[in-house]
Amino acid sequence: MGWQGTVRTLTGGLVSFAPGEPELTHRNAIDRVQQSLRGPRTVVVINPKGGAHKTTATLLLAATFGTYRGGYTLAWDNNETRGTLGWRAQPARHSNTAVDLLRDLERFNDLRSARVGDLDNYVRAQGSTQFDVLASDEDAAASSTIDGQAFNELHTTLSRFYRVIVIDTGNNMRASNWEAALDAADQLVIVSTIREDTAASAAWLVDGLYEKGHEQKVRNAVTVLASPSKVADPQLNRRLHGHFASLTRTVLDVPHDPALVDGGTLSYDALAPATREAWLQVTAAVADGL
Repeated sequence: MGWQGTVRTLTGGLVSFAPGEPELTHRNAIDRVQQSLRGPRTVVVINPKGGAHKTTATLLLAATFGTYRGGYTLAWDNNETRGTLGWRAQPARHSNTAVDLLRDLERFNDLRSARVGDLDNYVRAQGSTQFDVLASDEDAAASSTIDGQAFNELHTTLSRFYRVIVIDTGNNMRASNWEAALDAADQLVIVSTIREDTAASAAWLVDGLYEKGHEQKVRNAVTVLASPSKVADPQLNRRLHGHFASLTRTVLDVPHDPALVDGGTLSYDALAPATREAWLQVTAAVADGL
């Protein structure tokens, strides 16, 4: 990569330099993402405020895991009723959601006949990024919800078919399905934009998790700070780094990317190289905790 790769190409390999530090960092991150796991693992993305970058983080973590691990990755919208993960994902030939899967879950609990291919009628394949999406209920007239028991039933079954499950949580941290996801988490990802309101919400969340006895999960958490514009407030960024670094395992920045601004269907290929690299580093840090 870089000028070393250019020289090697131009000289037909006659002059070959050692990889530079950025390339070594990149290779190291890929190795960490691809490391063997001790069974299926669950990553839970949290911040009780809307617009905090949770859905984007869920999709990009799943896309990075899928791209570098080769599939068996699921992004799951665990909102009580309607979330936006299904809207941001590539569409499928069906419109089934977690509610439909829950209704038909018994067919996947018979280990003699359950097949991963049968899940295609409930999840939405995301093409070259090699992950699937399980959307939350999208029917505005529906009255059904996913509670804690339903989450646990779904999670038990889905863990038989996926190596990595990345969960997009809702905004109600008192909901039973939110608490069930937290209990199931092998790794928490606390995500916030570099704004006072979303950061305050994340800090309030951390305080609440400490009070509920989840100190160890918070200390092992990865904090992701997303720039809301081309130039983030450097003073606020430093303050947030200092605060969350004292509470969680690591704090990482991800840049603003015009491809994410419109809130439409997310295209991993449309992201700037710097954005993809930043999320690779985030995913590697998450993998370290799995």
